[in-house]
Amino acid sequence: MGELSVGEVAARSGVAVSALHFYESKGLIHSRRSAGNQRRYARDVLRRIAVIRVAQRVGISLEAIGQALARLPAARTPTRADWLRLSAVWRDELDARIGELTRLRDELSGCIGCGCLSLQRCRLSNPADRLGQGGAGPRRLLAD
Repeated sequence: MGELSVGEVAARSGVAVSALHFYESKGLIHSRRSAGNQRRYARDVLRRIAVIRVAQRVGISLEAIGQALARLPAARTPTRADWLRLSAVWRDELDARIGELTRLRDELSGCIGCGCLSLQRCRLSNPADRLGQGGAGPRRLLAD
């Protein structure tokens, strides 16, 4: 089985042609040009696109995806072992994000983070707008 055209890759991966061009411009995938100047992709690009889509779905930045994909050997389909290595790199980032979202969910209904609005309840948890001294915005939610 030979190389795939951009249309074939789009159809098989479920990604628009424009997205494939964008991924290529960011160095996430690669193609070669045929004699007729048409893009041709090796079949391993389908697995790489699947990795990109899953990583994007969970909120991994394209920059982080690119750094991870750069660690993979070129010209071969990423394996399950490759995926385990890639996902392990992202695990800490995802755990931190989950913690932040959980904290936001738990604090959202009772307080908007103090420092940006005055709710009656904040008089107890933020007397004299102590948190406002740290800067503008929702100080509790912006804290690291």
